[in-house]
Amino acid sequence: MLRASVIVFPGSNCDRDVKTAIERVTGFAPKMVWHGDASVPSSDIIVLPGGFSFGDYLRCGAMAAHSPIMKDVITKAKAGTPVIGICNGFQILCESGLLPGALLRNASLHFICRDVFLKVENDSSYFTKCYRAGEVIKVPIAHGEGNYFADQETLDRLEGEGRVAFRYCDADGKVLADANPNGAQRNIAGITSETGRVLGMMPHPERLYESPLGGTDGRRVFESALLSTLEAA
Repeated sequence: MLRASVIVFPGSNCDRDVKTAIERVTGFAPKMVWHGDASVPSSDIIVLPGGFSFGDYLRCGAMAAHSPIMKDVITKAKAGTPVIGICNGFQILCESGLLPGALLRNASLHFICRDVFLKVENDSSYFTKCYRAGEVIKVPIAHGEGNYFADQETLDRLEGEGRVAFRYCDADGKVLADANPNGAQRNIAGITSETGRVLGMMPHPERLYESPLGGTDGRRVFESALLSTLEAA
């Protein structure tokens, strides 16, 4: 059994998408938790979904990071509960301090919505163990602020600790500037915490989890969570 909780913020628009993906892939329906609640139910994973929380005012994710529910999300994450932040959720993770760095405006200054290729860099974290390191997958992006930025010391630490989960690449797996849709440093599309139990990623795995949607490459994010939960039981 996978007990998942999806946090719903004002302006979230991918919360139902990720709920459906988790239910279809794992067979277990997540609980939808309002951002104004004081606590998250006991959960195997917590999901911060994509969208435009609080209309992306101030900075993307900045206001959501101070929602009442986030105190408990942060407490539970630090205690070991796995958390995944997708797109706006990644921004919230950075704004709340659960992951380092920040998501800046796309280098093009345009909103980008299309499929991209990702190279799997880490296949041992809670949400990536059903992938293979070096594998190339296709997952959609839809963001205006996906340009991952951190200082060089932080970037080197992420690299050295194997915490880069996904990197933008071309169809052959080459990590090139032309394959970088938003200007993210070192083509970074997703990173994990030191423990590997918190994952932030800009692409949307919940949009490609079954063939009728056009592909299944996002499916293994949720399969990985289920497998990791069963292994820990």
